[in-house]
Amino acid sequence: MFFSQLESLTASELKQLTLLREFVKKIDQVCVAYSGGIDSSLVATIAHEQLGSKAFAVTGVSPSLAPYLLKQARLQAAWIGIRHEECQTDEISQPNYYKNPENRCFACKQELHKHLKQLSEKFHSAQVLDGVNHDDLKDFRPGIEASNQAGVISPLAELEIDKKSIRAISKSLGLPWWDKPAQPCLASRIPFGEEISANRLEQIALAEEWIINQGFSKVRVRSQGLSARIELPENEIDNFLKVIERDRIVKYFLSLGFNSISLDLEGLISGKLIRDIKANG
Repeated sequence: MFFSQLESLTASELKQLTLLREFVKKIDQVCVAYSGGIDSSLVATIAHEQLGSKAFAVTGVSPSLAPYLLKQARLQAAWIGIRHEECQTDEISQPNYYKNPENRCFACKQELHKHLKQLSEKFHSAQVLDGVNHDDLKDFRPGIEASNQAGVISPLAELEIDKKSIRAISKSLGLPWWDKPAQPCLASRIPFGEEISANRLEQIALAEEWIINQGFSKVRVRSQGLSARIELPENEIDNFLKVIERDRIVKYFLSLGFNSISLDLEGLISGKLIRDIKANG
């Protein structure tokens, strides 16, 4: 199956798409580390387009992945047409993860790639690809080192394709989720040093899904102790308070086990919990 361009791209973006197709086509067998985000979804799309049955996608399933995001990943994989596998990961039982140190992501990716290696070896030693993009290389992402150690290839990063280009290319290929908001691991909502548990991750997932169902697709619910802090884009804060009655928000969040609920007036800023690391680095 070839994904035709439905919208035009800039000369630079068109070149990036061509290079991505050529990059993937040269690999014999491919296993895509697939979360359902737009980055790994684009890699999965091109892998299926270029390699057909020689490519498959795998999603790591654990409390760190919100159930509604897993559903989306399944639907997207079916839309693409790529074979989709799921593997249960157990990072939540590992101290290097649940104790939530600054390099927590390393332990998470290490656990994921342990399982992906086993699956890829069963599939003619398929090369594992992930969705790390060029912008990610500039951020604080300990998980990238774990992926590198596991021999994972990041075509988007290697070809210097950034988030803006990924959205443009995805839109041009007709991928319905081209504007899907970024959704980092649920553990990223908990401050470093506070222990992570399956219960806390479930609280966060349910809280965010509830807000999304009210019509606000871009949201983070930060969890500090038993307190919940809602982050929305700055331009949506006023509308949020108009659309949803304050009592409804409080009642639902209390039912989840939070005992304090606030709205962050600074707005949604990706990676807010790692600002202290950068400031002290």
